[in-house]
Amino acid sequence: MLKRQNPSTPEHRRDLAAHGGALSMSHNDSRSFFSLSQLVLSAGQIKPSPALKHSKITYFEVEIVDVQSKKQICIVDKVPPASTLLDVKHKFHKACPQWYPSRVGLQLERNGPFLKDSITIQSLAVSSIVTLYFTDLGQQVGWTTFFLTEYTGPLLIYLLFYIRLSTIYDQVESRKNFRHPVVHLACFCHCLHYIRHLLETLFVHKFSEGHTPLKNMIKGCAFYWGFTSWIAYYINHPRYTPPSFGHKQVSYAALAFLMCEAGNHFINVALAHQSSSGNRTCFPSPTYNPFTWLFLLVSCPNYTYEAGSWISFTVMTQTLPVGIFAFLMVIQMSLWAQKKHKLYLKRFYPEVRRKAAMIPIIF
Repeated sequence: MLKRQNPSTPEHRRDLAAHGGALSMSHNDSRSFFSLSQLVLSAGQIKPSPALKHSKITYFEVEIVDVQSKKQICIVDKVPPASTLLDVKHKFHKACPQWYPSRVGLQLERNGPFLKDSITIQSLAVSSIVTLYFTDLGQQVGWTTFFLTEYTGPLLIYLLFYIRLSTIYDQVESRKNFRHPVVHLACFCHCLHYIRHLLETLFVHKFSEGHTPLKNMIKGCAFYWGFTSWIAYYINHPRYTPPSFGHKQVSYAALAFLMCEAGNHFINVALAHQSSSGNRTCFPSPTYNPFTWLFLLVSCPNYTYEAGSWISFTVMTQTLPVGIFAFLMVIQMSLWAQKKHKLYLKRFYPEVRRKAAMIPIIF
């Protein structure tokens, strides 16, 4: 009968020790060989090479396509993610010098709205290639130039009629007829109105996205300049007839005109102060100034005061051209007020929902 071998016998332990020693020696030899090879490879290097930093910045390619022909105009490459649409327009202008940035209109879709210059490329991208549709917006002018031109014309045109040029009125008839005081008052009020607009354009209003098509300025100038010529011709005519109710009608209307002008100015200052302070999270609130209390009733009190100015001027001068101009201005400002009121409802619904747009009586 065979005996089971005990693995813990001295002979077995010696065999394991010998085998383990061989393994240990071979492992030590391999480690020594690895260290020696590393020493040989690094012997020729004076300084250890720095670790390479892999850039994680992803650049985009912006493909600009003509909105009408659908043909590719150019590709703006290597656009960083933080670049705005205005940066892309400047690079596009370098590639195509005839299209300067203010003239370029870019759309994400052919029938979509024009994108704002402040939008980043990263917010538009769904892949590394961004396709934008190009539209020529035509010759552009800055908003400051637009309003200065639009308001300077009526100021100068009215003064030309006020001095009664010989090419406009008959000089003999002009000398014979006495000027009613309302003619001088009307000139003062008309000039005050447009001087206020000019000063607010320069020092109060802040314009964003600072360009508009030249054709808009031409239409605006034609409207204001044309009506000013018609109004000034009748008020300064030698045969001008004063208002029916005389001094009282002129005085009360002039007082209302001056109050509306003051109110319009203080509202514009309040709106400009809110924009400059960055406090756009809440609707403008009335202050200690009584002219700002109209914010309690309407969302666009500047249009209310503007309409009040022209209605008062109509009553003060009692002329048909002024009445027609005031009527058209009230309609236009009502449309602007309704549009702005809808934007206010989206942003400040609890505060604006019970207010009118421009006329306090109509809610």
